[in-house]
Amino acid sequence: MIAAMRTALFVALLLSGSVLAKSQAQPAAAQHTFAVANGQFQLDGKPYQILSGEMHYPRVPRAYWRDRFRKARAMGLNTITTYVFWNLHEPRPGVYDFSGQNDIYAYIREAQQEGLNVILRPGPYVCAEWELGGYPSWLLKDRSLVLRSSDPKYLAAMNGWFARLAKELAPLLMQHGGPIIAVQVENEYGSFGDDHAYMKAVKNALLNSGLATSDTLLYTADGPEQIPNGSLPELPAVINFGTGDAKNGFETLKKTRPSGPFMTGEYWAGWFDHWGEHHHTTPVEANASEFEWMLKQGYSVSMYMFHGGTSFGFMNGANSNGTNYEPDTTSYDYDSPLNESGQPTPKFAAFRDAITRVTRKTPPAIPPAIPATTYPISLRAESASLWNNLPAPTESDKLLTMEDLDQAYGYILYRTQIANGASGQLTIDGLHDYAQIYVDRKLVGTLDRRLGQSSLALPPILGKATLDILVENTGRVNFTKVIRTEQKGITKSVSIGGQQPAHWQIYSLPMTELSKLHFGKGACEGPCFYRYSMTTPAPTGQNAALADTFLDTHGLSKGIAFLNGQPLGRFWSVGPEFTLYTPGPWLHAGSNEVVLFDLQGTAKESLKTIEHADYGPGSK
Repeated sequence: MIAAMRTALFVALLLSGSVLAKSQAQPAAAQHTFAVANGQFQLDGKPYQILSGEMHYPRVPRAYWRDRFRKARAMGLNTITTYVFWNLHEPRPGVYDFSGQNDIYAYIREAQQEGLNVILRPGPYVCAEWELGGYPSWLLKDRSLVLRSSDPKYLAAMNGWFARLAKELAPLLMQHGGPIIAVQVENEYGSFGDDHAYMKAVKNALLNSGLATSDTLLYTADGPEQIPNGSLPELPAVINFGTGDAKNGFETLKKTRPSGPFMTGEYWAGWFDHWGEHHHTTPVEANASEFEWMLKQGYSVSMYMFHGGTSFGFMNGANSNGTNYEPDTTSYDYDSPLNESGQPTPKFAAFRDAITRVTRKTPPAIPPAIPATTYPISLRAESASLWNNLPAPTESDKLLTMEDLDQAYGYILYRTQIANGASGQLTIDGLHDYAQIYVDRKLVGTLDRRLGQSSLALPPILGKATLDILVENTGRVNFTKVIRTEQKGITKSVSIGGQQPAHWQIYSLPMTELSKLHFGKGACEGPCFYRYSMTTPAPTGQNAALADTFLDTHGLSKGIAFLNGQPLGRFWSVGPEFTLYTPGPWLHAGSNEVVLFDLQGTAKESLKTIEHADYGPGSK
């Protein structure tokens, strides 16, 4: 007990020192109060209607954060809502990153500087169509740890994460002069379970860490019908729903929480896309009309999303009910008021008009549009075969997953020897998620978890041969209890004609060391890297910057693109996404390196840029 008290005191002193340092780094701000009284939100004791929009810092280039905040104000919003993504900030246990694009402290402070309050959603689970719902993949290495539960090992990891996050964000609570008016406890837990002891543990962790104080407004958010499962009686409960569900949703809320306050924490003003499906849109008129109706009732609203942006790199999530698997695209455009590259859409104008009519306040002028253009890309690419750039393998008598190898994202290659005369059906039990199967480096077939595929017939093997199974993590599931079993690679077994290979060479391919690739001028087909040069001019004029552009991925097969070593995102010929947003601030004048890794590349691989996103037929 004494040791525990000493540890708690040390953490408290460490946290207080960090909070003081953060506070001293900024000018003192006026302290405010935000609470619920008489069934309504009150800011400094006066009624306050939250007009919020969701926007996530890693999905928007840092150089554009302030532009997006100003556009939020120009639409009439007074608040920004954001998740916090644990997997970005703690990529390995005890190793933290709050720099650059991950500087959430700077993000929230910029929001405050632009006159916006902030609603913080620190999870630890966030959903968000984000890889594993924001959980770091290393939590899955210990198969006995149970995500999103009262499991002591899980709670210990969560408590450690919250304690570290509080060092960044505690100074930004409204009670300390910051813009954070409310903090969400967990996230839509009622759609996952009904363990109220777990919900209390999350609430206590927020308070004990300093991410919230006794004066901080804590709340829960669920679908209207799931409130009994996911809420805590002492906290306000807000509801999440999509177009057409506002009236029924609030009627349900009033039955369970008749004294209020009344707020939608997520009004789905659009929807996200899965690979192999169409691009989703929602009707502008219906959205705007329902939005205006809610405002007229005095309800508070946070639209999801105000600006979706892009799930850069490997950060897209996936849906699954336990049998299906639906990976999300890189684009998180969401058909929101600001499109993927931050340009106002007709939905922006309609919502702006609705807010103006109800509040009778003219919002600030809309900032000028950020330009987009095309840039020339070299016609012939240097190439590098994956087969000639493999790292040293791990020798193993059993199959290992990415997590077993301390790998989070990318690809993993399983290699074994096939005996003379072997033949029959190749069956993979637990394929996560997409595999290309080779015999002596000749592609003999693909298996796709998305399509429910798990086996294929091997061609006759006349002599000894090498079997390679190249597996891609196409995004960990971010919803339902499937998150607990989202190890990547081959999670169970491989059999050939009913027999399991006795030994494997396993190659970890996280795609983080592009500088070590050996490129050449020759043609390359199959799983190949292709290197291009994109030429951009020097920006001209006062405060000039390079314009945005989009990589046109028509003609490519399936893989990932990198810009100057930074992963842009995935491409896949199944659509609906056929462009990759390429922000101007991520370019520099002169030659920019673009590298593609294409699982089924060809000698004719080529690339160009266009000025707009392309999400398939009719998307423009």
